[in-house]
Amino acid sequence: MGMTTSFAQGMQRSSVEAQQGSEAAGLPHASSPGTLKGEMLYRPLGRTGETVSAIGMGGFHLAQPGMEEAESIRLIHAAIDRGITFMDNSWDYNDGKSEEWMGKALAQNGYRKKAFLMTKIDGRTKQDAADQLNQSLSRLKTDHIDLLQHHEVIRYEDPDRIFAEGGAMEAVVEAKKAGKVRFVGFTGHKDPHVHLYMLDVAAKHGFHFDTVQMPLNVMDAHFRSFAHLVVPRLVEQQIGVLGMKSMGDSIILKSNTVKPVECLHYALNLPTSVVITGIDNQKVLDQAFEVAKAFHLMDVQQVASLLAKTKEAATGGKYELFKTSTLFDSTAHHPEWLGGENPWVQKLSKFAA
Repeated sequence: MGMTTSFAQGMQRSSVEAQQGSEAAGLPHASSPGTLKGEMLYRPLGRTGETVSAIGMGGFHLAQPGMEEAESIRLIHAAIDRGITFMDNSWDYNDGKSEEWMGKALAQNGYRKKAFLMTKIDGRTKQDAADQLNQSLSRLKTDHIDLLQHHEVIRYEDPDRIFAEGGAMEAVVEAKKAGKVRFVGFTGHKDPHVHLYMLDVAAKHGFHFDTVQMPLNVMDAHFRSFAHLVVPRLVEQQIGVLGMKSMGDSIILKSNTVKPVECLHYALNLPTSVVITGIDNQKVLDQAFEVAKAFHLMDVQQVASLLAKTKEAATGGKYELFKTSTLFDSTAHHPEWLGGENPWVQKLSKFAA
C-alpha cells in the first residue's frame, strides 16, 4: 500500500513538474543578457536604433508622499551617473510632481542629454492629448520627449478612441512631425487581449508602435499572461518590450514566495528592452545595479523552478491586483483625465436621443 501511494505521489509530482517545465519552455526569453558597461546592462530598444539601460527608473515612486524634492533629484542624478539612462514618467503621476521634479533634475549639469526620457498621456481626444503633452514638456523642461506612450490602455474602447477621427493619435503624430516626440508606444496593465486589440487597431491604421509596456512578473506567467500572449508578437514585430510591475508595487513580495532580485532577474530573462522599477531610496538604487551586474540568462529548468514557487500564490491573480481590481486604474478614479468624447461621437450622439 505504501509503495502504491509513493508511486502515485511520484507520478503526480512528475506530472506537475512536466506541466511547469512546459509552461517555462513556452515563455519567450532574451537572446542575450545585454551588454554590461560599468554597473549596468544595455539592450536595444526594438527597432528604434536606440540602446537603453536594461533597468529603467520609475517616475511614480520619485514623488510619492514622504519623498523630498532634493532626495528625488539626488537619486535621479546618482542613477544616471552610474548608468541608468531610461527615465519613466507620466503626465498624471503625483499631480504632475513626478514630472516637475524629474524636469528639475534633468535640467541641471547636462543630465537631459544623458537620459532617454519617456512619459505618458491619458487624453483620448486630439485636444486633450495635445494639452497634456505640452504640459509634460513644460514640467520636464525639455523641447522633446524621447518616447511618448498612451497610458492605461485597459478598456476595449481605448484603442478605438485613440485612433478615431479627432482622437489622441492625431495629436501624437503631429507632435512627432513637429519634433516634440521621437518614438511612440502604449501601456496597460489589465488584460493581454486589450494589448493585442490595440496592436490590431494600429495595424488597420498603418501605424507601427515603437514600444509596448505591460506587467511582466513571476505571477503573470500563470494568470492572464502578457508574457505568453503579447511578448511573442512584439518580438516578431521588433517592438521594444517594456516590463513593469516586476514586484507588483511590492504586493507580489507579500506572497513570501520570491525575493526582489528573483523578480527582477525573471523580468530581465524575458526579451525585455527595459524593466522599469520603482526606486525611492539608496538601498533600492544599489539593488538595481547589483541585479544588473549579477544577471545571467536562465535556462528552462531554472525558470520552471522559479515559476513553481509562485504557481499556487498566482491563482486567480490575487497578488496581481492591477489585473483583478481597480486599485491601480488611475483613469477609472479620474475619468476626466481621459477627456471628453471624440467630436464624431458628440455629433452622432444627437441622433441617439
